[in-house]
Amino acid sequence: MADISKPSIRLRPSEQRFILVVGDLLVSSIAMGLSLYIWYQLVLSREVARLIERGFSELRAERMAQSIIQLNAPVWFYLLPLAWILLMVDSYDPHSAANWKKTLRGIAVAPLAGMLVYSALFTLNQDPTSLPRIGVGAFLISASALTLFWRGIYIRLYTSSGLMRRVLIVGAGKAGSTLAEAYRKLSPPPFLLIGFIDDDVKKIGKPYHGFAVISSSAKLLDVIEEYRISDIVVAITGAIKGKTFQAILDAQEHGVDVMRMPIMYEEMMQRVPVEHLESDWVIRSFVDQVRVGGVYELAKRLMDIVGGLVGTLIFLALFPFVALAIWLESGFPIFYSQERLGKGGRVFKIYKFRSMRQNAEADGKAKLAEEDDPRITRVGNFIRRTRIDEMPQFVGVLTGEMSLVGPRAERPELVAQFQKQIPFYRARLLVKPGLTGWAQINYGYVATLKETAVKLEYDLYYIKHRTFGMDFSIVLRTIGTVLRRTGR
Repeated sequence: MADISKPSIRLRPSEQRFILVVGDLLVSSIAMGLSLYIWYQLVLSREVARLIERGFSELRAERMAQSIIQLNAPVWFYLLPLAWILLMVDSYDPHSAANWKKTLRGIAVAPLAGMLVYSALFTLNQDPTSLPRIGVGAFLISASALTLFWRGIYIRLYTSSGLMRRVLIVGAGKAGSTLAEAYRKLSPPPFLLIGFIDDDVKKIGKPYHGFAVISSSAKLLDVIEEYRISDIVVAITGAIKGKTFQAILDAQEHGVDVMRMPIMYEEMMQRVPVEHLESDWVIRSFVDQVRVGGVYELAKRLMDIVGGLVGTLIFLALFPFVALAIWLESGFPIFYSQERLGKGGRVFKIYKFRSMRQNAEADGKAKLAEEDDPRITRVGNFIRRTRIDEMPQFVGVLTGEMSLVGPRAERPELVAQFQKQIPFYRARLLVKPGLTGWAQINYGYVATLKETAVKLEYDLYYIKHRTFGMDFSIVLRTIGTVLRRTGR
């Protein structure tokens, strides 16, 4: 077989995120240098004007000003590029980063958030002269412009077909069809999906979600060469025929990357496909990977303590106003409590500001909240969208019953119901429940069994891939949700 002609650059999502972070760090570092230069030139021009007013010639005033002026930028000013990375944290998902609309929104929000933080520090600081307004303003403007230029280059390269992976799915059954359906929902696409290979002769030539079954596995190598395939996704449930297996091995020997369907689904959707997991895959790829190091556990607990303290202080400050608003609209009680399941299935109680009318579950049956739920009061709608109703739970974070980040704590009766209907549902209890989580920031209300299964897929993805960086990113994105009042 001749050498397969394929794109010389094939970037995985993790590699794309790395490039985005490095690119943003580079342009923000250039922006910091520009802001120092602009700052210096403005201060210099002011000093020259002052000296000219005192009777010095323009040339002499400029020389004197250059010898007098020394910018003493505070140490934290040189950390502004890192702060910019944090402000842009919402835009490091490769799918979002390749979308102009989302990119523009992220670049617009970052300097506004930075200005709000700086304004708060400027107001609270006892020595405002230590906070260089000109330098910070110049940095935010320069960083925004340079990041926009750099992200434009990234989008152009990302959407260039010559640089995108060319993917072929082996197996046009349920798993392969699910993958193609998920691919169709992504815009822009993360790679170029070429079509299917399937040994069922009745399927050859038929389209599945707009992608045709090109041939059987007997011609796999020819298809790879003709269509310049760079990646193969194996979406075969059960045993693989010997000839098909050998064809896949031959393709791999010729430099084609081979991946199982669940792994590609995770990469595309950032959630785990619970309906397409086999028991041996779960043992090898899920159970083994929930173990995390002691350093992560320590860092996570420290973040919980710090976040719990800050959240509790905010809760105490807001309590009189929220309590009064709830009482005026719907009377007492101000709080409500429910039993929830924690790590390992341990029962504990959570407390929230009441956001629904009294006796919202008069029949005693647990019911999931819906979007535009008629049981929610006007005050309740506001505190739910701003996540204020969750504030009392910061106490639970401090005591260790909950974490800042984790799957949503669910009621025992609902867990008992869902684990009978949804595969691996009880696996959510492998970690502490959280005030916020991967599922909460990526998915909205769940009112049906199907939607609950999708939310579980996000939870399992988090449990499998959780890191301190991921936890920190989720917290930052949650803060953004609160500021935009788009909470659920």
